[in-house]
Amino acid sequence: MPRYALSLGLIVLIALLATASLHLGIRYTPTGEVWRALTQGGDDQAALIVNTLRLPRTLIALVVGGALGLCGLLLQTATRNPLAEPGLLGINAGAGFAVVLLIVFTDVYSLSVIALVACIGALLCAALVFGLALSAGGMSSPAHLLLAGVTIAALFASGIQIVIVADERTMEELLFWLSGGFADRDLRLLALAAPASLVLALLSWQFSPALDALMTDDATAQSLGVPVLRTRFLVLVLAALLAGVSVAVAGPVVFIGLAAPHLARLSGEQNHLVLIPLSVLTGSALALGADIAARFVIYPSEAPVGVLLAVIGVPTLIYLLQRKRLGVSA
Repeated sequence: MPRYALSLGLIVLIALLATASLHLGIRYTPTGEVWRALTQGGDDQAALIVNTLRLPRTLIALVVGGALGLCGLLLQTATRNPLAEPGLLGINAGAGFAVVLLIVFTDVYSLSVIALVACIGALLCAALVFGLALSAGGMSSPAHLLLAGVTIAALFASGIQIVIVADERTMEELLFWLSGGFADRDLRLLALAAPASLVLALLSWQFSPALDALMTDDATAQSLGVPVLRTRFLVLVLAALLAGVSVAVAGPVVFIGLAAPHLARLSGEQNHLVLIPLSVLTGSALALGADIAARFVIYPSEAPVGVLLAVIGVPTLIYLLQRKRLGVSA
């Protein structure tokens, strides 16, 4: 399929999913009421549902899904590991732990500070994971990278639980945030996350030729004039920042960063000038689809999106591990 046709198809799919997201919920909202709420506002029930509940979560799913899709692509390329993903590697847990410490021990609720601390936590956690993987034999080994990620994720997850139990005042609020999702999130954080994600995406796009070279091997990339260590470091920093921004807005959301790059590569494209926008669009579509599905899985209640994505992600991870074991190109 021509690359532009595929991108256009994804944009149309996202538009359809976003439209469905504005209409669907416990109560179906007709198109006329949705349009009137978006264009005229008002304080009737339909306008309140659309403008204060469904529109914010739709926008958050778009931004966070795209950021996680790109984050996964950068991690998989920089490590040459098809299983690299911010949730599996513990980066989300590190960002979450940093935010929990901030809220519990400082009572700081500044949105910009929360976003900054989440990014710092993600960067520190990424450094720990990749340092452990390197000491165990290299980042290109799925076993080494996964083991390091699971170890660090378990460490920070335990730390989160200890801190939450120690401070029951914020337990309910933090547990809701840590479940991961797009509903009932602070829309003001999106005003910080959207431009930050756009800047990080543009910076990542500038690295496209170097990312293409990294997909070969270090010697070949070096012969092509790519400073391998510096490029890998900068790409991993971009990925950690994308993960931190996503966690600050939606909490730890898994699977999207793992699946979106693989789905984008089904197009047959290997050029990162194309893979980057495809991964962003695929991540946004996955996030919107999961958010809509979460509204109906246990209808009339709503399932946490993070939990739903984790359930979907387990068989996907097993499948990818099996492909890797059999030597199938991911």
